[in-house]
Amino acid sequence: MKKMLLVLFTVFSFFAIGFTQVAFAADLDNGEKVFSANCAACHAGGNNAIMPDKTLKKDVLEANSMNGIDAITYQVKNGKNAMPAFGGRLVDEDIEDAASYVLSQSEKGW
Repeated sequence: MKKMLLVLFTVFSFFAIGFTQVAFAADLDNGEKVFSANCAACHAGGNNAIMPDKTLKKDVLEANSMNGIDAITYQVKNGKNAMPAFGGRLVDEDIEDAASYVLSQSEKGW
């Protein structure tokens, strides 16, 4: 009986972990599409056409405390300086996917 319960618990745990990861995994393909349609005009290649020193490069994101999903999504939703707010134009999931795409690309060096 104990072995059967252990097996059932183990199987349930694997399913629960698997579904949790799927639910929270960013869709980088969607993030790339959202970025291309909404961000690339100013941030192509991780650059910044308006404020050249505020790029999306890894070292600059780190220096400006923008190297996390929460920080990027907050700025995208609310805007800052010359950057418009996208919170009223994009759904949260698209913003989070785009933020994940930015972080992924910054890790790769754009």
